[in-house]
Amino acid sequence: MHESRPVRMLFGSGSIVFALLLTSLVLLATGTNPVAAYSNILQGAFGSADVAANVIVSWVPLMLVTSGLLVTFTVGLWNIGIEGQITLGAIFTVWAERELANAGLPPGLVIALAMLAGAAGGALWAMLAGVLKAFGGVNEIFGGLGLNFVATALNLWLIFGPWKRPGIASMSGTLPFDPSLWMPTITPQSRLAIIPVIIALVGIVFVFILLKGSYFGLQLKAVGKNPRAAYILGIPTWQRMMTAFALCGAFAGLAGGVQVTAVYHRLIPSISSGYGYSGLLVAMLANYSAIASVPVALFFAALNVGSIQLPIVLKLDSSLAGVIQGFLVLFVLLGNGIRTRIFGRQDSHGARPARSKRSKSGRQCEGDDHE
Repeated sequence: MHESRPVRMLFGSGSIVFALLLTSLVLLATGTNPVAAYSNILQGAFGSADVAANVIVSWVPLMLVTSGLLVTFTVGLWNIGIEGQITLGAIFTVWAERELANAGLPPGLVIALAMLAGAAGGALWAMLAGVLKAFGGVNEIFGGLGLNFVATALNLWLIFGPWKRPGIASMSGTLPFDPSLWMPTITPQSRLAIIPVIIALVGIVFVFILLKGSYFGLQLKAVGKNPRAAYILGIPTWQRMMTAFALCGAFAGLAGGVQVTAVYHRLIPSISSGYGYSGLLVAMLANYSAIASVPVALFFAALNVGSIQLPIVLKLDSSLAGVIQGFLVLFVLLGNGIRTRIFGRQDSHGARPARSKRSKSGRQCEGDDHE
């Protein structure tokens, strides 16, 4: 049975309606007017130029993270360690700025080198998860979660230890950098910097071209669908998985670098801001499409920023944004499952994360993805 575009749009819009309906029922059960809650979220996200700029500020790292996750999803990997990769990117960025601050280099060059260091830090941390996966037989979900805890502990140790503020260790983070080492903003009062926006846009375009218009992207899809068959066809499977990890980690590291150079200007305990897990939801809600992920990430960013208005006006916790996001992903996945049962498996949106198989001997060979 053929699935038409109107049918896909119907299922997609139906998922949104059901998510908002269920969220409204939760709000009504707590004695809150759903219309007032949604209108306050919109007002908090787009009520003025300043708050709209804050939405873009939140969209940039989310878009970078999602771009990287699309690569690992294509090769069949659940890179749950993305949060740790953001954190390591931020740590490497702070380290580079601390080392180069008094080196006599132009501030713009220091910022650029720090961002590159952040990308390298995220890539190295992601490749560690890849090594555990390819050579240690550790599932990437468990390996990534473990590395997230290590990254968080390392971050806190640096803040309260070697990089603590002179004379005091503070939960507010390390000492802020000199303003000359901050990403330049559109106005002195604004938090919006243009360079990170450009980086995010270039990043998603790069991923779109990589996955849709390159031989390398075709290899990634082949590995994601069937690692053993891809290996038989001559594709170096574990190498492609490691490359996917490295690319995703580099994007996450750039997100961490943006958090340091353009948002907080220092290292703070919650430097990743949950963008890694949000990126996973964005990728799933966008059906693993690079093009669709752009507006979906913007929608998530608007929810996160707009929900800040809720405690101020309605005395309602801002975590309502997470409830809406969770319901959206839940109903989209449910809708995709129903579509698959009715119309058969559709593969027009790229590879999905796939379960891997073992060799007959039980050991991992080069063409297998070890669980």
